Amino acid sequence: MKIWNVYSTFLVLLILIATAGNAASKTRVIKLATLAPEGSAWTEIFNNLNTELKEKTNNGVRLKIYPGGVLGDEKDMIRKMYVGQIHGAVLTSAGLSTIFSEMDVFQIPFLFKSYDEIDYVLDKMDRFFKKGFEDKGYILPAWTEGGFIRLMSTKPIASLDDLRKAKVWTWEDAPMAKAIFDEAGISAIPLSLPDVQVGLQTGLVEVVYAPPTGAISLQWFIKTKFMTDVPLMYLIGGIVIKKNIINKLSPAHRQVLLELCSKYMDQLKLVVRKENQEAIKVMSKHGVKLIRPSKEQIKEFKEVSARAMNRQIGKSFSKKIKDEVIGYVEEYRKLNN
Repeated sequence: MKIWNVYSTFLVLLILIATAGNAASKTRVIKLATLAPEGSAWTEIFNNLNTELKEKTNNGVRLKIYPGGVLGDEKDMIRKMYVGQIHGAVLTSAGLSTIFSEMDVFQIPFLFKSYDEIDYVLDKMDRFFKKGFEDKGYILPAWTEGGFIRLMSTKPIASLDDLRKAKVWTWEDAPMAKAIFDEAGISAIPLSLPDVQVGLQTGLVEVVYAPPTGAISLQWFIKTKFMTDVPLMYLIGGIVIKKNIINKLSPAHRQVLLELCSKYMDQLKLVVRKENQEAIKVMSKHGVKLIRPSKEQIKEFKEVSARAMNRQIGKSFSKKIKDEVIGYVEEYRKLNN
């Protein structure tokens, strides 16, 4: 009888261990990389998303976040997704266009004047862009954004001539930026994002570009003294996850993941827009001086950018998509004049 009791207890323990092991094996861990620094609004939102995701899937799905560029720049993240080391990434338009080249249309300088215009265009073209990624083997569950990019510098920059005399940084493997700098006659210095801080410290670069909140998160504003107060271009981003990873989730878990990504990225959008407004004030209080170019100087920036973008038609984005995006921008402006 005692032997039977011992055997029964042992059998129950084996069943419990096996059950626990099976439960653990059913947890899908989605490895997601981002350049957003630890402690930023971005990573805080992702942590909140992850908490609710685990709760609503009964720990069936969770995210493993790799923040701050610990896995490298965007090109490294894309390569790691391709070989299966990670499952997804939060990318800017530069990284997104590496997967689906039509995304380069969002890198056209001076394309948008307001966030309302951006929201209108994305609403109209959301399905087109998301299908483009799906055809490439990725799901884009939600858009993100960095905001409007401005020049930050160690010396005042008001004109193209000022830029030509300065050491200007450019993101590695950024053909759109290269096209603009080439057209303007600017010899830019390519560095990966994690190397920019060192470049500013050593004097290797004197001019960088980022949304105001990005300049604060990355601590670039500490090494720069000036900001050119002209919104050059809108920095769009998006979460991309390999389609085969999404397809491994149960339909219920898949729906929860996609809905939560949309929910929390909408929250992040509002936070980022508010923080970008506040960031300029914060930098001003820390001694960063705002440089306001004249209308003539801004016009020269726009003319050079327009020539460069015309040369990119067919190389990056298509004329059809460029015309379609511009058409929706103009449509919005007519409706809201």
